[in-house]
This record gives sequence, structure tokens and C-alpha cells, in this order.
Amino acid sequence: MHTLVLVAKKDKPEAAELAVRIRERYPSLEVLGDRLLAHRLGWPRIEDRELVSRADLVVVLGGDGTLIHAARMLDGRPTPILGVNLGTLGFMTEISADDIFPALDAVLAGRFKLESRMKLCCRLVREGKVLVQDEVLNDVVINKGALARVADHEVSIEGVPVAMYKADGVILATPTGSTAYSLSAGGPIVHPSVDCTVLTPICSHALTHRSTLVPADRTIRITLCSETADTFLTLDGQTGHSLQCGDSIEVVRSPNRVQLLRDPGVGYFSILRKKLHWGER
Repeated sequence: MHTLVLVAKKDKPEAAELAVRIRERYPSLEVLGDRLLAHRLGWPRIEDRELVSRADLVVVLGGDGTLIHAARMLDGRPTPILGVNLGTLGFMTEISADDIFPALDAVLAGRFKLESRMKLCCRLVREGKVLVQDEVLNDVVINKGALARVADHEVSIEGVPVAMYKADGVILATPTGSTAYSLSAGGPIVHPSVDCTVLTPICSHALTHRSTLVPADRTIRITLCSETADTFLTLDGQTGHSLQCGDSIEVVRSPNRVQLLRDPGVGYFSILRKKLHWGER
């Protein structure tokens, strides 16, 4: 590896301090920062596209939200990501700030495990035209705004009708995103090695409308069938788009994946026990 790109949580002073220490620790490597971090530290400011094209390794200094931002920056490139947790939960950013240098030394020596995570490709279609096409690591969320109204969401899989969800919204999550909003809405936890899409209605009016696991290669189509002025499509909690009656959202597994560097000594269920406080009273 020759070039490390650091993606830091903004307004997090310890992230900037850690970035300086990383650059000092590895003088033989080119260590670059994202635009906000570079501006804060007086480093050369490089546009995202060039930055990620030069990266051999992306190091995230923040939480899971920062890691999702880094994955979106990579835009499908298979560059490995190492997550350092400076946030709260940190399901994906498992390395603590105290352990960053042993972890980086191990990565540079080739002693870390590479874990491939599934992404979803999402398209927003209006009157036969694709308005938005993007990829997500966590989830696609269709949700209403401030008004307390349920909306009608017509769901089909591979063109076959499934149900009409009368609900506050619908979440389509990857296994990685199964521990995020989908879990809060009653969805299952899915091991990241299982490729599937988690289809979870939000506060459905029908008790029989439960979260469903769908094979990842099946196209799920959700059509908004209610006249509403306050329904939105949110992608990975990072970008939002206003929806209209008749809009359709199509979701299927992306051909691109995110490559996460993991400590081989820390298992997935160990992380769940720690982060979700399983076994505690």
C-alpha cells in the first residue's frame, strides 16, 4: 500500500488529532484527508473522485455514518475500508482509537480479514423516467414527513404483486443495514454473509404485514399509491428525494460491494453482544 485516505467525522476534534498522528507514524506512506479534514489541517485539498482513485486503503475516523459516507465516496471501487470507532454504537467501525496503530500495522502486514458486504442499487422512476439511481450500503427508506398519515405502498417482487402496505413507510435494508432503522421497526438481524434484502414496513396498519427476507437477486418494486406532499425517499440517511403519488422505487442487489477490513479475532456475534448488551440485566 502506498496511499492512505482518511475520512473523518466532521466537527470531531479527536478525529483531526488522530489523523495528524497517523501521518506522523507512517512517513513512508502518502496520507491524504477528505476535503473537510484537509482544510482543517492545512493539507492539500483534493476532489473526492481523484482522492478515492488514488487510495489503496481508506481509514474512517468516526462512526458507522462516517463509514457509510466513505463507502459512497468510493462509488463502487473495491478499495478496502478500515473503520475506527469515534462514535457510539459502531457496528462496522469496530477498532477503538487506542487500538488503531496495532490495527494499521496488522493491515499493512496483511494480517487482517477482508469482509465483502452487499450493496443495493436503487432507482426512483416517475412516469417511466429514472430520476434517481444510486447505491446504498445500509438501507433505502420510504417515509412520511411530519403529518401523521398512513400511506399506501404497493409492493411487488419480480413483477408479482405481494401486498399493499398501509403504513408510515417501508424500509429495504441490506444485511449490514439490518441492525439500523429496520431493527428499530421490528425487522430481523441478518448475518452480513447472507445476501438478501430485508423488506420491513414501518408501523403497518395490518398486523400480518411483517418484515420479510427476499433473495438479493430479486427486484423489489414499491409504488406510492397515495396523494401526499410529505413523503420522501432517503438513501443511507445521506440523501433525500421528495416523492409523488405514482412514483416507483426499484431495488435489487448491486454488482458492487464494500470491502471492510475486520479483526479476525473479533466475531460478528461478539460485536452484537457488546453493542446490543445481550446477556446483561
